Amino acid sequence: MTGAGVLLFIAVVVAAVFLWRQQGLRALRIRREELMATPLPKGWRRFLKVNVPLFDRLPSELKQQVEGHTQILLEEKKFEGHDGLEMTDEVRVTIAGQASFLLLNQKGFFPDTLRSVVVYPSAYKTRTVKSGVGGLYTESEQTVLGQSWSAGVVVLAWDNTRHSAANPNDGHNLVLHEFAHQLDQGSGAADGTPILRSRDRYGEWRQAMSQTYRDFLEDTDRGQKTVIDDYGATNPAEFFAVVTETFFEKPRQLKKKRPELYDELCTYYRTNPLKWAE
Repeated sequence: MTGAGVLLFIAVVVAAVFLWRQQGLRALRIRREELMATPLPKGWRRFLKVNVPLFDRLPSELKQQVEGHTQILLEEKKFEGHDGLEMTDEVRVTIAGQASFLLLNQKGFFPDTLRSVVVYPSAYKTRTVKSGVGGLYTESEQTVLGQSWSAGVVVLAWDNTRHSAANPNDGHNLVLHEFAHQLDQGSGAADGTPILRSRDRYGEWRQAMSQTYRDFLEDTDRGQKTVIDDYGATNPAEFFAVVTETFFEKPRQLKKKRPELYDELCTYYRTNPLKWAE
């Protein structure tokens, strides 16, 4: 085959791959639109009403969005039970429904890297290895309630998933926390800055988040009680996940204490929880 023939062959292959990908994306978009317009089965809606009181605060339009995104998540992502947990519709819908709050009014979805949700009956043990001085490594075992892996896996404890959802006013929600990490990790690094809609938004985001984070660290160092859980002081990634919980469950307090942060989260999540009751 001549050089020109090789180039022609490569061009044909590239064009075929591009066309195949475009057809796949179009089919995915159409299927998602169908699911968004499909009412949630009554039995599934009951799981949201009983297990996720925050769902009842939503106006009807946003409830429909949650129902649609819930069905998309359940169709596209794998839900697995571990340590004897039976993966029922209740478990799947309760988790997917809460995660869908992060997608309200959004044109996008969770990062394509998100592949599966692993659920344990309760808190589970995990091993961590840390590098130390002189090339030494230390291994420790921790008991955790949830994790978000950059490889595209969310891990949750089912009992805490239900418990944290049952009180929509305490600022603690395991599902919102771990799926917020997935949004953060979509940018390639868990640094507290998710992918924003335009380049000029990053400066505004960092200004609002960085100043609030510095003030928050000073408050926690002094032992001062804040509307944001102290776990947010761990690092910027945990701060973003924790303030996400606070934003959806304690919007009035967050707006009063940190109006600049609240407004920034309203812009990012494209919703204002304070207006839901209206």
